[in-house]
Amino acid sequence: MAPISAGGGREKQSAALTSLLAAVGLTALKIAVAVASGSLGILAEVAHSGLDLVGTLMTYLAVRVSGRPPDRTHPYGHGKIESLSALAECLVLLATCAWVVREAVLRLVTRSVEIEVTWWAFAVMLVSIAVEASRAHALKRVAKKFTSPALEADALHFQSHIWSTAVVILGLTAVKIGQWWPSLAFLRNGDPLAALGVSGLVAWVTVRLGRSTVDALLDSAPAGMEDRIAAIVAALPGIHNCHNIRIRYSGPVLFIDLHVLVDGRQTLAEAHSLTETIETAIQGIAPGADVTVHPEPF
Repeated sequence: MAPISAGGGREKQSAALTSLLAAVGLTALKIAVAVASGSLGILAEVAHSGLDLVGTLMTYLAVRVSGRPPDRTHPYGHGKIESLSALAECLVLLATCAWVVREAVLRLVTRSVEIEVTWWAFAVMLVSIAVEASRAHALKRVAKKFTSPALEADALHFQSHIWSTAVVILGLTAVKIGQWWPSLAFLRNGDPLAALGVSGLVAWVTVRLGRSTVDALLDSAPAGMEDRIAAIVAALPGIHNCHNIRIRYSGPVLFIDLHVLVDGRQTLAEAHSLTETIETAIQGIAPGADVTVHPEPF
């Protein structure tokens, strides 16, 4: 059986910590601009970035815990903590989207708020796009390298920031045009409309991420993996049948258990050598997987 290892603990923690520091700086900048301008679109981004700060802190802690080795109470390791962290972040994000939508509808229907659009509001939003793009790229690279659900959640989240920030810039531009030309005063609603756009985008990305997170927590097997394993094992010499294949993720580690029918006249050493061959074949399509093979006499 292959050793259980979360892998890349130090590199994953470094990526999460860098993202956390970036979240602190961006949140502070956006708070200053939101207070000065009164923009709901920027306020939505502040809430988004503030939750990023909390979510990124959760991710950093989850990555640290998930790297612990298995123990008596956690024989499959601590990888599930990453999925729990991602799910918690999804729930908080959905709650924030609901609040922003409510506030945007109120501004459109019942009350009007004068927004002061300044050049540095645009500057902060552009800086935000640059930083988010850098964070998303770095986190996605490390998440893919070590199959980390928590870092993947953060990377997907920050990719959504790029588009949502672009929507806020579009909303602020519409407001400014409405202020310059009274005949286009209807464009002053661009800010709450931008907030609705941001919320819709964030909600869509969150639901998409939440589904994959729930699948991980419910031990859903990767699509098509069972058939691939059955085919590659059945093709090995000395295997009469491959059955009872069970697959589950615990954080970045994929656990695979299976039963095989082999020649009952084999010696123990020969049977053991065959199981080693099976494990090597499976790890060819699932690198780093923890494989357990149960041989049965044919």
